[in-house]
This record gives sequence, structure tokens and C-alpha cells, in this order.
Amino acid sequence: MALRPTRGARWLPLACLLAFPIAAVAHQEERLPLTQTLAALPADPLAEDPEPPIRVLTVRRGDSLTRILASSGIGAAEAAPLLAALTELFPPRGLQPGHALTLHFDPGEQDRLLGLDLEPEAGRTIRVRRDGTAWQAEEVLVEQHRHLVLARGEVRGALITSLVRAGLPAPLAAGLVRMLAHELDFERDLHPGDRFTVLFERFRDEEGALLRHGEIVHAELLLSDRRLSLWRHETAEGADWFDDQGRSFRRAFLRTPLDGARLTSGFGMRRHPVLGFSRMHHGVDFAAPAGTPVYAAADGVVVEAGWRGGYGRIIRLRHAGGTHTLYAHLSGFAPGLRPGKQVRQGEMIGRVGSTGTSTGPHLHYEVHLAGRPVDPATAPAQAVVQLAGAELAAFQAARRTLLTHLARLAPMEEVAWAD
Repeated sequence: MALRPTRGARWLPLACLLAFPIAAVAHQEERLPLTQTLAALPADPLAEDPEPPIRVLTVRRGDSLTRILASSGIGAAEAAPLLAALTELFPPRGLQPGHALTLHFDPGEQDRLLGLDLEPEAGRTIRVRRDGTAWQAEEVLVEQHRHLVLARGEVRGALITSLVRAGLPAPLAAGLVRMLAHELDFERDLHPGDRFTVLFERFRDEEGALLRHGEIVHAELLLSDRRLSLWRHETAEGADWFDDQGRSFRRAFLRTPLDGARLTSGFGMRRHPVLGFSRMHHGVDFAAPAGTPVYAAADGVVVEAGWRGGYGRIIRLRHAGGTHTLYAHLSGFAPGLRPGKQVRQGEMIGRVGSTGTSTGPHLHYEVHLAGRPVDPATAPAQAVVQLAGAELAAFQAARRTLLTHLARLAPMEEVAWAD
């Protein structure tokens, strides 16, 4: 028996469906309130073993799995055990606009759901199937082949923009900029014409179609006064970044606790821009648009989160060894941030603002060692980890392999990489 069309849908004759691509059917369904039906094919009565009728739905903003199933006639009682099985492999809150769900129905009972397919990311499908009175979920992964890709260019304007212009995917570029904040003061250390080289991963299927981008595995910056080289390496504690000698690139403190910032005022005596007289500036100021995320410079505990006179909204963190960092003139705090909360290095704790005595949106950032303010640009920045022994040997072997590939690649070329 054929499926009843959902409200607002129009059936096409089977001959039309065979003559035109599925996209043509999708156009007929744009008026559905919750989801978009891409295909709803009735069973072929002449087939010896007919395929179950299917309905493919695209998630829209505000949709939930329960609402999507309800819009297709699946009641809450029937949906509950299906969703419970799905949750074992995919959290419902992970549903995003653009995700596609395929519903499989019983050819003999038009409203009886047999299964659901969800593809949360390219190459990964979660299948849920009816098994008697229960539901079973399984994860199906397409075989993925790893490739190395080279991006190369020079700094012209903001570093993140230059990286994306050279071909690096924007999420990877943002992650690299955040990692470089351990070592670089972007305003003082980076200049137009500085060059960069980045090796990153792409994953393709058997036919060569792009499934997803992976991770950056190597980056090099040639600055006016020095060279920075970092390599991604898996350790027993997880992936981390190391220099050519196997020293952790991750430092005890970030030098720049926000992305894309411009230094506008350094540490030391200065004429206050609002008060009009000279006094000690106990930190550094970074100009950035209001709302720009501010990150914890190191692992620590929130000591203070509130209003402090001319500083406006501030956050003060306590770190190992009695070191403190302070972030001022914030427009707001991260959800749930309060005194006593532990935060991790690089975790978003607040957003840039212009509260208190301020001439415009910026972050005022201070570092205090043993109760005394120090210049964040010159504060000690020890490496967190130093590889040794067999771990160091494995790192150097992997680095030599990557260098071999790097020597053979031109910008935006890629090569299959088995290891």
C-alpha cells in the first residue's frame, strides 16, 4: 500500500519520478512547516521483494527528532524506544540544521515505521532498525582515505584571513591561530610579508569524493626575526603540538587570550586616555570588536567575576604557583562562570566589551606573579612537556616522513598518506 502524502505534499506519477532527479521532488515539498520531504516513493506492487517506502527529511532550525517524527505521523509512544536506541550512538542535542533523516516504512502497513537513518557527518551513518518489538542501532562508517594537502602563503592583514585565502579551511585556521597565541604576540611579532606553510589532512572515499577535513599536522611561520615550526603528535595523554626538538609548543600561559586582537597599549607608565594624567598601566590592552570571545590564559580557578569600578566587568583567575590573570572591561561572562569554577586553558570565559572607564571595545589583560603585576609579553613561558626516549624517536620518525611529503608538494596539491 502506498504512503499517504504529508500535509502540503503533492504526489507525482511514477513515470515522472523516474524521469526526473530527486531534487525535482524536493521542490514540491518546500511548504512543509517542519521538514522537507525529498522522496516518498510508494512500493512497487510488481516487485517480488519490494523495497520499503522511504521519506527523506532535512532538519531545519528549531527542529527536534520528536517533532520531526511527529510531523511524519509517528506518535510519541512509538518514537520513544527508537530515540532511546539512537541516543546510544548519537545525542539528540547533536542534531543540526541540514542533517538528513531517512525514514523507512513497512510496504504493507503505510504508517508503520521500520527504521531511521541519520548521517551526522560525511562518511558516518547511524542506522536504527525495528527488531521485533525492540529497536537496534548501529554505526556505519564509509572507508576513508587520508590525504595530505599543502597550504602556503604570506601574511596580508589578519593572520586568520591570510590562512583561509591560502586554502586552509576556516575552522582549521582558527584553531591554528589559537595555538600560536601560546607563543606569538600577534601585534608585535607578526608583520606583512611574513610567510607560512601548513600541512593538513583531507579524507576521501573510494571514489575520491571529499568526506571531511582532518587536522593540521604541521605549520611553519617565517617571521622577520625568527622561525616557528610546530608538529602535531599523538601522545598517551592525547594530541599535542611540539617544536622540532620535541618540546611542547603549548606554554603555561597564552600571550594573547583572544583571536585577531590588536595591541593598543603596552605595560608601563602612560597617559590615561580618559583621566588625562600619567599613571602605571598594569597590563596590556587589545582592541577587538565587542563580543569577541576571551579565553583563559591558563588552567585555573575563577576567583572573581563581577564589577570592579573603572575596570567594569572583570574576571580574575588563580593559577598554579599563585599566579593570577585579570580580564577587564568585559561585556559579559560565559554561561555558568562563577567564583570557584575551574577553567581550562583556551576555554571561553567572557566577551570583549567597553564597561567601566573605557574609550571603546577592548580587553585589558593583566598577569600577576607573586602578587606583583608583570608584562604579559615578557612573562616566563615554559614548555609544558618535553618528549624523551622512545616517544621522542617516534616523533622524529613521523616528522621525517612529513618532511619528505612536504618537499614534493606544491601549494594546494595533495598526496595519499597511509601513515
